[in-house]
Amino acid sequence: MSAAVTSMTTSELLALPDDGTERELIRGNLREREMTRRNRVHAATESLIVYELQSWLQNQTACEACVLSGEAGAILAQNPDTTVGIDVAVFAREVLERQSGESSLVVGLPLLAVEILSPHDKHEDIHEKILEYLRVGVPLVWEVDPDFKTVRVFRPQHDPIMFNRSQHIDGGDVLLEFNVSVAKFFPSWN
Repeated sequence: MSAAVTSMTTSELLALPDDGTERELIRGNLREREMTRRNRVHAATESLIVYELQSWLQNQTACEACVLSGEAGAILAQNPDTTVGIDVAVFAREVLERQSGESSLVVGLPLLAVEILSPHDKHEDIHEKILEYLRVGVPLVWEVDPDFKTVRVFRPQHDPIMFNRSQHIDGGDVLLEFNVSVAKFFPSWN
């Protein structure tokens, strides 16, 4: 992603033409890149992660949350604005309930942000986004790599931890009682 404009607001971001360019704001700085071309592996991985999170949520009584996917737009910080699309996000229900019906973006932090690497993603771009998630206070971030079938888990003030398909991943103190085999995040035909 290249920085094109500084000190941009979310309103200015949303006013830009829809020309096939993927855009996000990181601390008021516009990040632009060609629209990511996702493939069937990315789509299947996203679906499987959503399925596992939804299955976990259905069995929860203590966690009032909702799973959003498909580049869920979120305003994570304001003045300067950080506005991003998240592949898969778990938001507390109270965050979603306080949203105005007019905005398509969620204002607030997810409990979990999941970034799934696409074939053309650059690690530097994803790394910057993960650091921003942690900086604004997202308590749990997963970087999912469908090619290597791994998940790197990031938490504020902790070293990242890598999980492979032979291991189980849990939700720590954020997604209580969530525990699943990493292999379930990836399609069996890949």
